[in-house]
Amino acid sequence: MTTHVELRRGAYHDSVSLMQVSRTVAATPGVTAAQVAMATELNVDVLRSMGFDVPAEAGANDLVVALRTESDDALEAGLAAVAAALADLRATKDTGGGEEVVPPRTLGSAAARGGATLAVISVPGQHAVTEAFDAIASGLSVMLFSDNVSVDDEVRLKDAAAEADVLVMGPDCGTAHIGGVALGFANVVRSGSVGVVAASGTGAQQVMCLLDAAGVGISHVLGVGGRDLKEVVGGRSTKQALRALADDPATESVLLVSKPPADAVLADVDAYASSLGLSVHWAVLGAGRPDLTAAVEAFLGAQGHDVPAWPATVAPAEPEGIAHGPALRGLFCGGTLADEAMTVAEAELGGIRSNIAHDPSLDLGPDLRDDGHVVIDFGDDGMTRGRAHPMIDPTLRMERIAAEAADPTCGVLLLDLVLGHGAHADPADELAEAIRSARETAHADRRALPVVVSLTGTDADPQDRRRCAEVLAAAGASVFLSNGAATRHALELLRSGR
Repeated sequence: MTTHVELRRGAYHDSVSLMQVSRTVAATPGVTAAQVAMATELNVDVLRSMGFDVPAEAGANDLVVALRTESDDALEAGLAAVAAALADLRATKDTGGGEEVVPPRTLGSAAARGGATLAVISVPGQHAVTEAFDAIASGLSVMLFSDNVSVDDEVRLKDAAAEADVLVMGPDCGTAHIGGVALGFANVVRSGSVGVVAASGTGAQQVMCLLDAAGVGISHVLGVGGRDLKEVVGGRSTKQALRALADDPATESVLLVSKPPADAVLADVDAYASSLGLSVHWAVLGAGRPDLTAAVEAFLGAQGHDVPAWPATVAPAEPEGIAHGPALRGLFCGGTLADEAMTVAEAELGGIRSNIAHDPSLDLGPDLRDDGHVVIDFGDDGMTRGRAHPMIDPTLRMERIAAEAADPTCGVLLLDLVLGHGAHADPADELAEAIRSARETAHADRRALPVVVSLTGTDADPQDRRRCAEVLAAAGASVFLSNGAATRHALELLRSGR
């Protein structure tokens, strides 16, 4: 076995491109492991956990090339594959000999060239604020996909937007759907008269997909950022989004989706919506509140729509006479789905340890390990610095699935999979293989490992929800459209195992 690690100073590439490079290189014959990534703190930790000796002087602006191969010849082939893949990234397209077009150098100058009304910003958080202020000054609304933006900067941006009469969606706004155009991570859903305001990304997607499954269409989905209904932000963008929907003739009713909000802010927003004459229904997470599926069901009933049987496939029972672990392990790509799963599960299990724990005393350590009940949000800000979002690059979660398979304390594995534009082009086959391998590992050790998947998507999504559900079920997983139902099924399996 041959191991090779090198630093390339100042050779920056974005994380999604480098994920594709890593996959290309890993497919080279004789290459057993390949990571080509920027040397961010998170990526260095991952590389070291894989057994690569990354130099201490590695910095976030350095490129790390780490290969493990079966032989020196395979290493040479792997390095050649790295060189070729990076050369492809640097290559520019032939302009065909036409007149050279000089690209704009700033967001403001780009806005001045055309009739744009919205800027989508997805650059590292420390640079995103400058670009967002430039957009606002140019009269553009902003979808701020970037995370790691301070709350003080968020408030400043939203105050500037209110003064300019534009909307800031974000920061960390992963999902929007405006007039039929999907932005960020968004599903293919039918058009209709329901407007969605969401202080949540995957929560908005869950609601969109449930409505679509019920035959109800949307007019717009306006994301406002996960902190907008917290006390420090005070619902600034939520109020602007509600006002925009109140003025929209295509919108007849509104669903407001949120992670647990500040009660005072929620009351203030409710009063503001009433002053606009809007029919607003609430899909707001929190202890004692309905989960997102129950909130959608209540909305459908209030609007006179039938509540369908949500798509679900239940896997066969585990073999008799094998051991069952005591703990729930939830490994999520979607932050709101993770939050909802914790809220549902804590009603039965008590406090759950997490990197987004409801009780700060239950925060997981940096290794994200514990022998008890655990839910991890792999899309949290701290997990995405210098890495693509796990809905695009699920590497860290795949590694954790394998680790849970070897852990006798893991009783049930609860996962999500979110489809749609912007997400991994073919995630189900990769996840199904990880599930199949994990179950085989557990069964070889005479242990049960039931797996439950919350599958958020529609049959019209590029990945095809129905096909993905069949692939996952064939791997031995129970599959649910409703994240709340998936969590309750996982709890039932944990209970029966005991």
